[in-house]
Amino acid sequence: MTQATGTAGTIRRTVGTAAAVLAATTLLAGCGSKSEPAAAPPGSPSASPSVSPKEALLDAVPDGTEGAFRFSGKDSSSTIDGRIDPAAKAFELNMVMPPDDGVVVKMSFLVIEDQNWVKAKFSGRPGLPKFPDKWMKLDPTKLTDAASIPTYDGVDQGNAGPLIQAATSVEEKSPGQYAGFIDVSDTEAAKALEDGEAAALGEAAKKVPFTAVVGADKHLASLTLKMPAAGKAKAYDYVVKYADYGSAPKISVPTGAAAMKAPAGAYELLNG
Repeated sequence: MTQATGTAGTIRRTVGTAAAVLAATTLLAGCGSKSEPAAAPPGSPSASPSVSPKEALLDAVPDGTEGAFRFSGKDSSSTIDGRIDPAAKAFELNMVMPPDDGVVVKMSFLVIEDQNWVKAKFSGRPGLPKFPDKWMKLDPTKLTDAASIPTYDGVDQGNAGPLIQAATSVEEKSPGQYAGFIDVSDTEAAKALEDGEAAALGEAAKKVPFTAVVGADKHLASLTLKMPAAGKAKAYDYVVKYADYGSAPKISVPTGAAAMKAPAGAYELLNG
């Protein structure tokens, strides 16, 4: 990529990266929720209480019945955290991008059905734009690319379901502690990674080690993949964490002094 010069170029490049990551990042790919189990025919005996470790792990993935909860995660390019409220079809996302030319970008998005708000804070160099510490409501008609902002597409924002589904081996090491291998070249699992990442791994993509933890409440607490190096890309941990099932604060529309209409500068940044 050609290096832009000047503060404005650096900011637009950095925010453009943040927007692109928010739209396509592995942590927000939203590959879909886990499938619901088929109902047993009337009068048939109940399912066996004995399930495989893989089935138990898949059953622990959030499906929207748990109430509001918190999530966090990281991949090769970003670190995020926030809340998910299935009943409101909403989530709050906070993201910190790695420094670019000394500029640190912190962005937050709030999504409630088809409504979107954003917060942005820049630091690290003088002369950076400043925005109020309020939720700035976005008008989608003013965005050149609707994909530059995240959308609500399910509760499993870390894509734990598709990744676990692609596991070739799963072992419960101790109660609630799982380990095994995932074939990230699997079509759905590959969608949870950055474009071309699974292909770049070659044969290594077929046996990526992972660990997972299921809490006493039978809900998934964490999933960690040990992603190997590929070419110039360094090895990294793909981490997803879910917590506070049913006890996290619910999400509601920000009102009063907490919100405002997004100014022109916000669209300039998001539109690149």
